[in-house]
Amino acid sequence: MNLAYATFRTPRVVHQSHPLSIPRRPTKVTIVNCVRNQPASASDIVLPVRQRDHDQSVESDFKLVGNSKFVRENPRTDRFLVLGFHHVEFWCSDATNVVSRFSHGLGMPLTSFSDLSTGNHTHASYLLQSHNLRVLFTAPYPPFFTPNISSGCDDHTASIPSFDTDRCHLFSRTHGLGVRAIAVEVEDAAEAFRVSIGNGALPVFAPVTLNGGGMVMSEVELYGDVVLRFISEEEKHGDKRWDFLPGFEDSVVDKGSCEEDLGLKRMDHVVGNVEELKPIMDHIIKFTGFHIFGEFTAEDVGTAESGLNSAVLANNDETVLIPINEPVSGKRRSQIQTYLDYNLGPGVQHIALSTDDVFKTVSKMRKRTKTGGFDFMPSPPPTYYKNLKKRVGDVLSEEEMVACEELGILVDRDDQGVLLQIFTKPVGDRPTLFLEIIQRIGCMVKDSEGKIYQKGGCGGFGKGNFAALFKSIEEYEKQLESKHQHC
Repeated sequence: MNLAYATFRTPRVVHQSHPLSIPRRPTKVTIVNCVRNQPASASDIVLPVRQRDHDQSVESDFKLVGNSKFVRENPRTDRFLVLGFHHVEFWCSDATNVVSRFSHGLGMPLTSFSDLSTGNHTHASYLLQSHNLRVLFTAPYPPFFTPNISSGCDDHTASIPSFDTDRCHLFSRTHGLGVRAIAVEVEDAAEAFRVSIGNGALPVFAPVTLNGGGMVMSEVELYGDVVLRFISEEEKHGDKRWDFLPGFEDSVVDKGSCEEDLGLKRMDHVVGNVEELKPIMDHIIKFTGFHIFGEFTAEDVGTAESGLNSAVLANNDETVLIPINEPVSGKRRSQIQTYLDYNLGPGVQHIALSTDDVFKTVSKMRKRTKTGGFDFMPSPPPTYYKNLKKRVGDVLSEEEMVACEELGILVDRDDQGVLLQIFTKPVGDRPTLFLEIIQRIGCMVKDSEGKIYQKGGCGGFGKGNFAALFKSIEEYEKQLESKHQHC
């Protein structure tokens, strides 16, 4: 037997406002042990995965109490060790142009790629990386150009083994530019998959060993057509840590033409919008063991016309933060419902990118807005900044408080730290996905080896900032509606 594989079936999932939900057709999982057609060893064999029902019948008795009454606790209940975010992958119809805009707008260079020039006839994928922040963009080639690889791996195998051409085409038609995968680094991707499936998660891609054991990857459903991707790197195969997935080639960067580093360091959190919060939240907690880091209700962040409910899920170290929102409509449709309508179902609403100097990052991003970068949401009114010093104390200098107002940066704090945030307008044609630039100040602690680091989630998720963002998006929607009415 020259190739080990597992085949499993997952059901078609149709969401109420998602008439074009992607069919979960049978998927063949191939062990990509790509030392040129070398047979997979017995230890690489992945056994068939037995389909399990998506059991949401076991629900917690948790009820939202609102931000002011919520007491943050960390029970450290993860079912498997989660180290942090690894990358996020966008699916789109034209990766070349999308990656060019993101590279310019965020100051992130192209570091790795896999496309026709590398022998990949299945998909084009381009990776942008800035420090520990990795953003991957993938587009499908026509299915009739995709060779039959069932006999083994060769130069034409997809670099991302879970990639499905038909599914990617349908994803792009349904959602437009959107996030397909939120990838987290775990201690053991095979074990994370096994434990998740054993606790009700729906399998998308069984564990696959890459490049002779350098890396293991697996996937389960998260919400809508978004998957949670597990990545682990095997220490037993040497000291080398893969910069990214095996099968990608390093980009030769001309330093003279390289985009200036804008200081983006890592992914802080990834926010999802769903039709109904509680069953999704219960389900994710059940298979991951994540705990609730924070919560908000319509009374916390809504306006007189609409609102939302939100809960933030976190791993033990609170380095992986996954907020989830549901719509609460009043006199007008909630902006979360607007997202669901335009996205044709649940999906990632925004990605928060962390920086150690939000003033430098935002200032340089704003200079690129008119040259192909990103637009920002309208700044808060001057009254927002009137009592800023009273709200944040002496954490910010006078110059920094002035810069906050000039750049439109939102400021909030909790009992542990200060939160600086700003949000872009939607990054695609649809009023769906946008970006956040965030800096957390404070919460510095020392580990057992004497190394100083910042605790995950420092400063929390500011109620004031959340409310200001919600109001800003609502006003932005009203502007779009007024232009539509005058057409």
